[in-house]
Amino acid sequence: MILPFPQQRYRQTKIMAGKHRLYFGSRQENLQKALIVKYFYKFLFTAILYRFRPFIYDIFMYTPQRLTCNLFTQCYNLSMIFRDDPDVPERENPLYKGECVFVTTFIIGLVILLGGAALYGRFCEKVFGPDDRKTPAYTKEDGVDFVPMRGWKNSLINLLNIAGTGPILGPIQGILFGPIAFLTIPIGNIIGGAMHDYFSGMICLRDGGTQMPEMIRRYSTKGIYKFYNVFVCVLLLLVGAVFIYTPGDIAATQLFGFDGKATSVSTWVIYGVIFLYYLIATVFPIDAIIGKIYPIFGGILLFSAIGIFIGIFVTGMPLLNIWDSWAAPVLSLTGADGTVGTFTYADYFSTKHFLPIFFVTVACGILSGFHSTQTAIISRTMKSERQGRNTFYNMMVLEGFIAMVWAAGAMGVYNLALQEPNAGLATGTVGVVCKYLLGHVGGIIALLGVIVLPITSGDTALRALRLSLSETLHIDQSTNGKRIKLAVPIFALVIAILVFAKTNADGFNILWRYFAWANQTLSLFAFLCITAWMFENGKGKWAWIPMIPGCFYTFICVTYIANAHIGFNIPWTPAYIIGVVCAIAYVVGCCVYGKKRAARLLAK
Repeated sequence: MILPFPQQRYRQTKIMAGKHRLYFGSRQENLQKALIVKYFYKFLFTAILYRFRPFIYDIFMYTPQRLTCNLFTQCYNLSMIFRDDPDVPERENPLYKGECVFVTTFIIGLVILLGGAALYGRFCEKVFGPDDRKTPAYTKEDGVDFVPMRGWKNSLINLLNIAGTGPILGPIQGILFGPIAFLTIPIGNIIGGAMHDYFSGMICLRDGGTQMPEMIRRYSTKGIYKFYNVFVCVLLLLVGAVFIYTPGDIAATQLFGFDGKATSVSTWVIYGVIFLYYLIATVFPIDAIIGKIYPIFGGILLFSAIGIFIGIFVTGMPLLNIWDSWAAPVLSLTGADGTVGTFTYADYFSTKHFLPIFFVTVACGILSGFHSTQTAIISRTMKSERQGRNTFYNMMVLEGFIAMVWAAGAMGVYNLALQEPNAGLATGTVGVVCKYLLGHVGGIIALLGVIVLPITSGDTALRALRLSLSETLHIDQSTNGKRIKLAVPIFALVIAILVFAKTNADGFNILWRYFAWANQTLSLFAFLCITAWMFENGKGKWAWIPMIPGCFYTFICVTYIANAHIGFNIPWTPAYIIGVVCAIAYVVGCCVYGKKRAARLLAK
């Protein structure tokens, strides 16, 4: 007879160091094992958290419905500590003023991001309709590019492929526009970037693991296809150069303590090491290199992002809300002529043209056309179409989380006057945020995560360029020698771009501007193809899904290049008008073209 649980007598209990195993006398009694272990580990886990930080204990003991409210309470308590502690120098900052430091807008943005991923992500999946057909990883398996890999590994590789310095340096610069970034990043990510990545990857997957040039050829005109081939090759070369420059400089100046100058041997040695890794990862089978080391890189990446996220609450960073006054001076700045000025978010927002500058600057956290070239690579290693939502959509959402965290960390150090709020000092801000929130050792590990991000995007960018060229020009890539033969001229061009950017006084600024604009513009090709695919597959009623971000980013990209000095240098007012006209023309053109393709298929 089985006694009631409170009176149950156990025949044997074995406790080992680090593990607690419970043994019962009958099979029926084993049903209680899971319940006991569950509550035991919950007690153990919360006790450790309570020992580490009392306020974390309080957060985790609340139900998810009360989590946000409790976070507000913890921020209030932390702000009261800062207010009453005479040894905290940040009390002099005008943003404190002895008031509670809330992070309400930041948390609202996270709720939008996570809630939107659950709802809109499921909706996009339902519209596409994944099924159980065999994937190209099996039907075209070659042991090099078409290789079946586990779902979690595909997801992690895709995250590292798409998350370069964009979701770090972009938000650090974008947060200068104010707390509105905490809302625009998650909204744009959900309806724009994550949707773009999901449909781009899934269409390539269903079409046999094609690369983006082939997708453009199938769902657009010959003229657009030829223009895209040139455009994407230029972008991938720029990505390769940018993602050698930025991690190399961060490693040289903040990790190893070198000066990072073009005349220093150490700078080029670090660049050379990154180049060597790129060559290996570009040429050899994806499972032999990328599939083996990316889990390690992923662990470093997650540590840095989660560590900074927790650090924001542990240190009680003062983050502005969207309804707060943006006119409070953050920092007094002395110019070269001796004049003293102040930085305010209100001034920056009103003078720097939020539209379109913000959406070009904060590229990867919201939307990135570069991602479509990376999701196409992963489409060749997926075991099932049903893995697509987690691999493509959710990984872009996770990149949005990374962008939100770095935006908040940057605003915190700006408000604490630990770093000058200057877009040109974005790489320096990375080090300040890491070391302030995570300490010296944790800061170094976080810096490694920042360095890993662009490196793991640059290698696959060059790999995508090799695959695109081989597919477009029908170049055999069956052996290592043939792959190296195609990779050599690619790397020569990247070296030339890098030397220009490093030796020219304004070289990197020019490189970054062209990269940022080209990155966003590339997404317009993907939105066009997604729209055409929907019309062809009887999903024309859902064409508004790609058309909304497509219309908006046509306006952003055209307006930016029309006004920019690297573009047509047209004044802002006519540039805005041109942008609106082009956005309308883009939507009309995509819809008309999509309907014609659908009608042509029905006529056959």
